[in-house]
Amino acid sequence: MMDYPVNMGVTPVVKAFFDEATNTISYVVKDPDSSACAVVDSVMDIDMAAGRITYTHADAMIAYILDLGLRLDWIIETHVHADHLSAAPYIQQKLGGKIGIGEKILVVQETFGKIFNEGTEFQRDGSQFDALFKDGDTYKVGQMTCFAMHTPGHTPACMVHVMGDAAFVGDTLFMPDGGSARADFPGGDAGELYDSIQKVLRLPDDMRLFMCHDYGPNGRDIQWETSVGAEKAYNIHVGGGKTREEFVKFRTERDAQLAMPRLILPSLQVNMRAGEVPRDSDGNPMLKLPVNRL
Repeated sequence: MMDYPVNMGVTPVVKAFFDEATNTISYVVKDPDSSACAVVDSVMDIDMAAGRITYTHADAMIAYILDLGLRLDWIIETHVHADHLSAAPYIQQKLGGKIGIGEKILVVQETFGKIFNEGTEFQRDGSQFDALFKDGDTYKVGQMTCFAMHTPGHTPACMVHVMGDAAFVGDTLFMPDGGSARADFPGGDAGELYDSIQKVLRLPDDMRLFMCHDYGPNGRDIQWETSVGAEKAYNIHVGGGKTREEFVKFRTERDAQLAMPRLILPSLQVNMRAGEVPRDSDGNPMLKLPVNRL
């Protein structure tokens, strides 16, 4: 494991926004020493039955940023989400900031460009994003140095973003009683996911971990914050010293029983374009419905 620039002496202010329709938690992360902030894993609302896109969730984040007089430096995507649509370009249009994702977005674009039969006009070079992060890359939110950890397994492009004593884990981990994300999407790998989780669990025990999703297992209230120490001790899939072999066996058997996420087809088309809705030859926003491809 490379030497990541961990700085537990910086404690950003983290504001969570829960989207009930997709069980997604988005974040505004404020540098404690300036008015700069970042947005992590934003949500664009979609009514599939009506074919209608709206921005209620994103507008709440924008209002929060404006009310506090913050400057938006970064709009971070932890990965190409398969269960919600990103509002990154909408937020960028309103507030500025750069959109960043892991460099393995190129693998995702190539894979799903074929599934959706995208033409040559769909660029598969990540150019829809402002920054493509490599493992260990650093960037600034105000005075706060942040860094990205490559954590493949759920998807090839998954990254955990660490900002001071806070890490935003995407779908690499869930709350301790939720376990981990599936690894059966194209490009996913249960063994890689286990290895990625171990990288996260080598961060300091008191590092705050913020989830991208929570489903309230066993009827508990929705939660999104835990710690490295709590995950190491209590995570039902990897905690307590569970081996790689045990995890791969469980994850593979479990994933075979899971249905596809409700919004996977629109989500992938939009999110591999950095949140832009694809358009038809006349310039109208249009989504495809490939049949029997997943």
